Amino acid sequence: MKKIREYVTDYAAGKFWEETVRDAEEMGECMHVVNVYPDVTYQKMRGFGGAFTESAAHNYAGMSDVRKKEMIQAYFGQDGLRYNLGRLPIGSCDFGLGNYAYVEEGDETLSTFSVAHDEKEIIPLVRDAQEACIEEMAFMAAPWSPPAFMKTNGEMNHGGKLKEEYYPAWAAYFVKFVEAYREAGIPVNFLTTQNEPMAVQTWDSCIYTSEEEARFVREHLGPALEKAGLSDIGIYVWDHNKEEAYQRFREVMADEGTKKYVSGAAVHWYTGDHFEAVELIRKQYPDKEVFFTEGCVEYSRFADSGEVEKAEMYAHDIMGNLNAGISATFDWNLFLDVAGGPNHVGNFCAAPVMCNLKEDTFEKRLSYYYIGHFSRYIAPGAVRIGVTRYSDAVEGAAFLNPDGGRALVLLNKTEKEIPVTVREAGDGMETVLAPHSIHTICY
Repeated sequence: MKKIREYVTDYAAGKFWEETVRDAEEMGECMHVVNVYPDVTYQKMRGFGGAFTESAAHNYAGMSDVRKKEMIQAYFGQDGLRYNLGRLPIGSCDFGLGNYAYVEEGDETLSTFSVAHDEKEIIPLVRDAQEACIEEMAFMAAPWSPPAFMKTNGEMNHGGKLKEEYYPAWAAYFVKFVEAYREAGIPVNFLTTQNEPMAVQTWDSCIYTSEEEARFVREHLGPALEKAGLSDIGIYVWDHNKEEAYQRFREVMADEGTKKYVSGAAVHWYTGDHFEAVELIRKQYPDKEVFFTEGCVEYSRFADSGEVEKAEMYAHDIMGNLNAGISATFDWNLFLDVAGGPNHVGNFCAAPVMCNLKEDTFEKRLSYYYIGHFSRYIAPGAVRIGVTRYSDAVEGAAFLNPDGGRALVLLNKTEKEIPVTVREAGDGMETVLAPHSIHTICY
């Protein structure tokens, strides 16, 4: 340890990733210590990213070429969040202009399958992200609903179930999507079987029990991918809130035939922390990964929250997830308009980057900078390492990057200044965490 770089975001002081460089000092026995232990290792990180929804793509398409370049660099460029992951909807979701599928209604043979809809705005956005990204991007895809004719309620919205007779066709639909996107130069590396499979929503949704999800994977999706030569694609189940994640995962994994096809679990944050659920999955199934695949600040619940509260919501959840064993983090929409949409059912929310299409401007919210304290400094392939803290007022997580560098993220959500001595093997530095600030320390 020689030079230490500290990056600080302090909203009250107007600091955003502000850098300070100092020499490491010898640190003996002292108070206020956060110790880092790089020899104690946990999960390997795949990276950070966001969702390429139709809403995000539509907002991006409505901006000028100059603004588009700035916006894409803000997420994927070296000076931005350095995202390397993307989440793709298989068909429509709530953050879109309406319901859509890739086949004509009633086409049981999928002969009309086409992703032409996505070629208008979604795929151009993805390609711009790939071009700007400093790493090779990886993508996770998930459906919100099968086509209406495949479902028990005859529509894409309001839940309903996949009809038994369409299990094979729906698995073939996944394969066709993956092949179409790969042909477009977009690698789909991971799939989830269903977004939020226990939520009957006013928007695109479909319900699966644990047994139904397991059977679909075991008898249809897994074999269909194998037959198409796509067994390299990881299948992640659940893709819903953390509070039921362990129980659901345990039920799906009870069948050995299903287990061999499943790479891990996917979770959302909408019902609270439940970091222990992630930890339980990782401990009970150490050969499986857990991805965080969706979170956002919903206007229906948090419209009156301030920017600091929104940003700390992100940082606290990311920190807790990482310390519990999460290997990849996907935020929700990349870009939303000033209303928090468009959204075809009025389910508006915030995003780290908000666009004003009329004025051709965009705003980086405070949450953008808080996410950056993780995504900019924890590189793909980094390994989480051991940390001890002198107080629970300091939230922290540390990583060993592939180049040997360390990245320690510290969060202060309190109203008070918190002194911290960062120490590894006797060397380190002293700093002060300002009230409601976040720091990343690299050495």
